Amino acid sequence: MPPPRTRGTALRQRLAELRGPDVPAKALDARALAALAANPGCKRRAILDGAGVNKAVLADALGSPSAFGQSQFAFMRGNAFEARVKADGGAELLRLVHEKLDPGAEPPTRARVPELAAIGPEGRAARTALALREASEAAAWTLLDHPMLALDVAGSPAFLEPDAVVVHPDGSWTVVEIKSFPMLDGSADPAKVGAAARQSAVYVLALEEVAAKLDPAPRVRHRILLVCPKDFSNLPTASAVDVRKQRAVTGRQLARLTRIEDIADTLPEGTCFAPDRPAAELTAAVESVPAAYAPECLAACELAFHCRDHSRASGAVTTLGRSLRADLGDLTTVDEVLSAAHGESGDPDDPAVAALRRAAELRAEALENAAALRDAAALRGQTPGSAAELPMEALGSATGGGVR
Repeated sequence: MPPPRTRGTALRQRLAELRGPDVPAKALDARALAALAANPGCKRRAILDGAGVNKAVLADALGSPSAFGQSQFAFMRGNAFEARVKADGGAELLRLVHEKLDPGAEPPTRARVPELAAIGPEGRAARTALALREASEAAAWTLLDHPMLALDVAGSPAFLEPDAVVVHPDGSWTVVEIKSFPMLDGSADPAKVGAAARQSAVYVLALEEVAAKLDPAPRVRHRILLVCPKDFSNLPTASAVDVRKQRAVTGRQLARLTRIEDIADTLPEGTCFAPDRPAAELTAAVESVPAAYAPECLAACELAFHCRDHSRASGAVTTLGRSLRADLGDLTTVDEVLSAAHGESGDPDDPAVAALRRAAELRAEALENAAALRDAAALRGQTPGSAAELPMEALGSATGGGVR
């Protein structure tokens, strides 16, 4: 008799059907998780990432190719720099960890580098958890090169692969993030450092899940080591980055995500995101899942161009930014905003409606004054131009006796 179909097995089967029976799953990495956590209200991204859909291929099939992603040159440069940092058993990397994060410990003259190879991501994650436990018990410097960590995201496991994790002699764990952007005079681009911190916060969350299963639970350090090229050379330098804020925000946002099986249950029967489907059918499948587009998606999601086009077509105010959307309250479309501004709809006691009507009054007054200035210029036989070209008396008469 075949084994009974459990809830987890049923979900994996359902996600495979959504992805397409012959389409391989795309692994969900920490960068994608950080972007997903930054927009937890987007059910479209949640179900596509949970099902392992390659959103870049999907965007091409929809006719909205994405410009998001890392160039091949940057990818190769990053790999070469990472190999240099980890050369000689990670001696330079461990020296930087000791110098920046744990100078009071004994110098890492010799470190353990356990083998983490195993079959499949589940096997690698289990092997990593075992290596972390053994390293904590050994009370010695240990370097885990590209370990595999598992993190539960909306009821579905995501497998993550940080650049490195270092175990200190006191048994604590540190995430190491290696980037190819430079540190100039000891500082790097704040935007890129922030992105690296958000990515590392995801690894910290995953490590905390591993640590929680051990007794006693090892300490996961909230100061990660960011390693970058020094100035314009290929020599590594590093900085300790506190990711407690990013870890708290990311954890809270991931907890807010609607469970993937709940989203899947709302989709029409036969929904499939396989890129070989007809364009009309594929568009209908994508549009059957609600999205939460914002301009920030352009730097974080491969489907941003497609979602932007449809958001503009529907007149959604989120197209103009999340901050504006928050200021407008219950007004969700441009048509609703214009109607409220013109006094055709909306509650006058609503602060957003009152502000819109006041703005409309100021705009009408400004247009009226501009028309008066043009008329005054025409009467004087001048070519209509800027207000600065008119004498002060003309400005006074055009604005009702005074300059405002």
